[in-house]
Amino acid sequence: MDPAAQGMSAAWPSWTTRIAPYEGSTVYLTRSICMSRRLKVFRTNAGFYDAYIAAPSRLAALAAWGAKGDLFAREAAEEITDPALTAEPLAHPGEVIRKPRGSFSVPSTTGIGKLRKRLPSRVGLDKAEAALAEFEKKAAAQLAAITEREEALVRERIELEERQRAAREKLVKRRNLEQEKFEAMTTAS
Repeated sequence: MDPAAQGMSAAWPSWTTRIAPYEGSTVYLTRSICMSRRLKVFRTNAGFYDAYIAAPSRLAALAAWGAKGDLFAREAAEEITDPALTAEPLAHPGEVIRKPRGSFSVPSTTGIGKLRKRLPSRVGLDKAEAALAEFEKKAAAQLAAITEREEALVRERIELEERQRAAREKLVKRRNLEQEKFEAMTTAS
């Protein structure tokens, strides 16, 4: 909102602060707004550091951190209520306090831990390996059955070829004998 539209003079009083928490948006905070609301302490992850700020709202905290998006919606920022963690930011309201992770004597029990990746589980891998082993066992049994049938077919083929060879020899012998008889009859007549 433009200050002229609010009826304010072009010269901004020193107690007014202009912030742009999101690209293309502008919010004006005045001392009366900031002072009338209770300060809350917010924390976000900033690399190897946690960034703390005492601010009246999430919007003000995002603006102070210079965030381009809503870190609270992505669960990358949170409100802190632990007195040990809120003491220093409340002593310096509006100022971003950066602390190396693990520098507080009180362990954090709040939600920033949600950002860390869960350790992978072997359950899916174990199931996949068991399924693969079962498949390999069935496949080997099926191939063994086919190999056994192939060997039986080879034996059957050899026996059939032997019977056919013997029958062919007998028929050829008979044909030769009949041919000799026929030739003998045709030459005799």
